[in-house]
Amino acid sequence: MPDRLFILFQYLLPHHLLSRLAGCLANCTWGWVKNPFITWFVKRYQVDMSEAQEENPTAYSSFNDFFTRALKPDARPLDQTPGGILCPADGAISQLGKIEHGRIFQAKGHSFSVQELLGGNAELAADFQGGEFATVYLSPKDYHRVHMPFGGTLKEMIYVPGKLFSVNQTTAENVPELFARNERVVCLFDTEAGPMAVVLVGAMIVASVETVWAGLVAPPSRTLRSTAYGQAAPKLEKGNEMGRFKLGSTAIVLFGPEAIHWSEALKAGASVQMGQLMGSVA
Repeated sequence: MPDRLFILFQYLLPHHLLSRLAGCLANCTWGWVKNPFITWFVKRYQVDMSEAQEENPTAYSSFNDFFTRALKPDARPLDQTPGGILCPADGAISQLGKIEHGRIFQAKGHSFSVQELLGGNAELAADFQGGEFATVYLSPKDYHRVHMPFGGTLKEMIYVPGKLFSVNQTTAENVPELFARNERVVCLFDTEAGPMAVVLVGAMIVASVETVWAGLVAPPSRTLRSTAYGQAAPKLEKGNEMGRFKLGSTAIVLFGPEAIHWSEALKAGASVQMGQLMGSVA
């Protein structure tokens, strides 16, 4: 019953209004507002500040500044295996495996369409039919910058408007097509392993999503928009930062068919850190 009430409550809530209000609070620079909030958050979620470049939580200019904090240079060493695919973020593996019949497994009894995830473009989705996916859930205590799983050249970025349901396991098990319903930013890359997509999925009270090449991507407007990159397309090396969540969410990585293999050690629910080996080029 509590789970049903939690899901029903989410359907009734004004998602974007709540996120805008959360964004105002998270951007507040008044010490008497931000400092108690940050201090409570660190204690409540047991955030390990010893990894942060700035270890003093109240030294950050705002909650968002704290939430997207940089880590010390040696806090997340990048795995050096040749042809390795790196985990893009701290968190937990929600699911990973093969894309079958154009759909991605979400949770028991639920899956979602690759085409819908990528904004409804059948031509883009065709590149990933029969390919591989990995869904990484970032919890509140985690490092919230997202890095490149593999080196590549940005081909296109698509902002897809949508809802802002929570993306925790309970919601994934109860809300159909969750990751194809929520607001998201689709980043499409050309790589030596073929096409790669990194999808940054928004969630309840996620105030915004940023990328290193475009800055704030969501939520300036609520209409689908696509930006194609030509000769001046950004090239990002494996492990480079590519984006960040201002309040946490989920990153989904897609590769084409017969391009990569996921590590057999990784299963749904496994804790992961940015930079660890997640797979390898086929």
